[in-house]
Amino acid sequence: MSFTLAIVGRPNVGKSTLFNRLVGKRLALVDDQPGVTRDLREGDAKLGDLRFTVIDTAGLEEATDDSLQGRMRRLTERAVEMADISLFLIDGRAGVTAADQGFAEILRRQGKQVILGVNKAEGRAGEEGVLEAYALGLGEPLRLSAEHGEGMDDLYRALQPLADRFAERAEADAPETDVDVAEDESDDAEEGARLRPTRARPLQIAVIGRPNAGKSTLINKILGEDRLLTGPEAGITRDAISVGADWQGTPIRIFDTAGMRKRAKITDKVEKLSVSDGLRAVRFAEVVVVLLDVEIPFESQDLRIADYAEAEGRAVVVAVNKWDLEDDKQGKLKELKEMFDRLLPQLRGAPLITVSARTGRGLDRLHEAVLKAHEVWNRRVPTAKLNQWLGAMTEAHPPPAPGGRRIKLRYATQVKTRPPGFVVMCSHPQEMPESYKRYLVNGLRESFDMPGTPIRLTLRGQGDKNPFKNKRYTTPSRLRKHLGKGPAGG
Repeated sequence: MSFTLAIVGRPNVGKSTLFNRLVGKRLALVDDQPGVTRDLREGDAKLGDLRFTVIDTAGLEEATDDSLQGRMRRLTERAVEMADISLFLIDGRAGVTAADQGFAEILRRQGKQVILGVNKAEGRAGEEGVLEAYALGLGEPLRLSAEHGEGMDDLYRALQPLADRFAERAEADAPETDVDVAEDESDDAEEGARLRPTRARPLQIAVIGRPNAGKSTLINKILGEDRLLTGPEAGITRDAISVGADWQGTPIRIFDTAGMRKRAKITDKVEKLSVSDGLRAVRFAEVVVVLLDVEIPFESQDLRIADYAEAEGRAVVVAVNKWDLEDDKQGKLKELKEMFDRLLPQLRGAPLITVSARTGRGLDRLHEAVLKAHEVWNRRVPTAKLNQWLGAMTEAHPPPAPGGRRIKLRYATQVKTRPPGFVVMCSHPQEMPESYKRYLVNGLRESFDMPGTPIRLTLRGQGDKNPFKNKRYTTPSRLRKHLGKGPAGG
């Protein structure tokens, strides 16, 4: 009973609010100012027993040129072509406008199924708008309030017969086959914790970076279609848009995020929401691609973004975009590697890939680097090998002896993956200097081939098993009294 529903209408009529209500989460950015949504955002919607895909679109603008508004309009028109049903929203308090009439004519020409909804119609304020909506010639309007959840039962009754019709059509068009797809995917998990992405569990990738680094252009090239809004203007992307795709045989879900500027330069409320949405996408991702501009790489904001991804425990791949514009490629590459090693020591060994989002050059190497980073992120080291390594490390460079007491490293074990986490049992863990911890982390990277991925190392003491430790009876006489013995010699 699955189908696709596109929510369309003028800016600020409540499309994103209704989208969030249908998916049951605050996925789309919502604000009072018009034009917040620019890209197409898809979500899994639930309404009663109906399960379908809902698309939030940019507000329909009257521009038809190559301006930002014109490109947004073409993207929305494309969503209408993709969808099975269009839910055309108007503002019940503003009534039917000339723009609404023009867009209603466009939807009629598309020949697709259209449902007319009058949003913000709670109370008496929207009654006049509901009556005016009949003049659009799109059937009986639904009285809705996306903010308060009113009219959802009417929307369900309008969608149910259409859903049944699409289900019957899909069943009739489905080819006869005896192949069980689930069995094909059941062997995708490798031994241990090394997981290969499947359609049921795609690889989660987030692309982050400063504004105008080419994030949306790169994702469009990976997808093989102009799915995301792009252009020369900086800061076009606002929402963290996730798109499912098959990238050179690898099932992925890739997140396009808003460009992240320095916090001091962000004054607009929507931009603050956009950056927050992008940071949330990083926390959902498994591999983070930090995209740099070859003309101004490794600026302070790039370093903060990369450091944030590492601090969140994500596998990191650094990609340098616009490589087709560079003339001295060998010299520039040497310079980039030197800057990377010097400015991002916490990501030592992480892949540095040069790409051109415009031409597609380097995307095969980026794909390999992402898969490698994901594999390392899931790696598990056997305990026996880990303790052999620990013995060799302490023999080559013994732990320090603060206050004359040598710190003893007893044994190590891996407690988690994604990212790899290790615990080393030792004496006096609180006195271990950070330099020796870095020595151990670097040894883990080199010995077990884990370049670039965040490694979490925890030192833990085993405690003292002396039952009389921290007790009040510390003198010999108190000890004998506690044990029930007489004075000394008795």
